[in-house]
Amino acid sequence: MAGIYIHIPFCKQACHYCNFHFTTSLNRKNELIDALLKEAGHQKDYLSGEPVETIYFGGGTPSLCTIDELKLLLDKIHSAFIIAPGTEITLEANPDDITSENQQHGKCGFTRLSIGIQSFFDEDLRWMNRAHSAEEATNSLELSLNYFDNITIDLIYGYPLLTDEKWKQNIDTAISFKIPHISCYALTAEPKTFLQRQISLKREKEMDAEKQAGQFLFLIDRLDTSGFEHYEISNFALPGFRSRHNSSYWEGKKYLGLGPSAHSYDGQSRQWNVSNNHLYIDSLNKGLPAYEKEQLTAVQKVNEYIMTSLRTAEGIGLGKLDAGMKAHLRSKIRKYVEKGWAMETEAFIKLTNEGKLMADGIASDLFF
Repeated sequence: MAGIYIHIPFCKQACHYCNFHFTTSLNRKNELIDALLKEAGHQKDYLSGEPVETIYFGGGTPSLCTIDELKLLLDKIHSAFIIAPGTEITLEANPDDITSENQQHGKCGFTRLSIGIQSFFDEDLRWMNRAHSAEEATNSLELSLNYFDNITIDLIYGYPLLTDEKWKQNIDTAISFKIPHISCYALTAEPKTFLQRQISLKREKEMDAEKQAGQFLFLIDRLDTSGFEHYEISNFALPGFRSRHNSSYWEGKKYLGLGPSAHSYDGQSRQWNVSNNHLYIDSLNKGLPAYEKEQLTAVQKVNEYIMTSLRTAEGIGLGKLDAGMKAHLRSKIRKYVEKGWAMETEAFIKLTNEGKLMADGIASDLFF
C-alpha cells in the first residue's frame, strides 16, 4: 500500500512562524493546477502499481481551491493510479474557508478534514498573523461536524502569549467539540520567517523551552484522561482515528508527492520537487523533471527508521534489526533508560513522555 501527497502552495496571508513553501499570489493558480495534472500523469508508474490507500491535500491552503478544481485533481489521481477501497482522502482547510456554501468536499470524495485552528484566542491568532478569528474557528468546527465524522485540528503551544491557563482552555475547547484527532506542535522560530527576524531584532522573546515542556506534558495528561491515544509525538487520536496518511510516513511506506516542494519515497530513494512555483510550472510544461533525487544507502534507511519509529507509541521494533544493530542500540539507549527517558524490552525501545521532549536528540545519538 502507498500514499499520495498533493501540495497546494497558496495562502491568503503569511503566518509569522511558517517556513513551508507557499505564495500569497493566486495569479498562476490555474497554471499550477494544470501542472499538477501533468505531473500526476508523468509519475503514474512511480508507485509500481501499488494500491494507494491514502491521499492528502496539504499546503499552503488547499481549501483556497474551488470544489471543481479539487474534483479535477482527484479525478486525475483516480485515473492515473490504483486507488484502494476505503482510501483515506484528507483536505487541509483554514477555518475562514469553511462556510455552508462550500461544504461539498465530502461529495467530491474527501473523507477527512484537517482544520488549522492553532488557537481559540483572537489575540493569539493576530500575533500569529492567522487569517481567521476565534469565532471563525469555533464556527468552522460546528459546521464541519455536520458533514464529516473524521476531523483533525492543529493547535500550537509554547509561544510567549500562551499562558498555561489559555493552553488548558484551548485543549478543553477542542475536547468539547468531540474532535477525534488533535495534532499539537511546539512553536519554533524557523529561519527566514517573520518571527525569527523579530526575535533577532529583540522585538519578540525567544521560545521558552521549560514552558514548552510543561505545556507538552500537560497536553499528554489531559488528552489521555479524555480517551486519546498518544500515538506519535505530535498526534493524538481517539480509537480508530489515527491519521493513516501520516502513519504511512512513520512506517516507511512508499509515497508520491505532487506539487512544488513535495517529497517522494519509493523504498530505495527520495526525491523532492523544486520549491519554486514558476520553475515547477515551466518544467512540467516542457516535459522536464521538476525534482532532484537521492539514492539511499542501507545505513541511511536504518537511521530514518530509528528517527521515525522513535516518535511513535510503538517505538523501535528490534525484531526488524540484525544482531549487531540491536547490540548497538541497546548500548546507546542504556543511559536514557537510567534517566527515565526511555524504556527497553526484548521486543522494542521507546521513549517515555519525558524522553519525547528530547526525541530528535536521542534519535541522532542512536544513529549508525
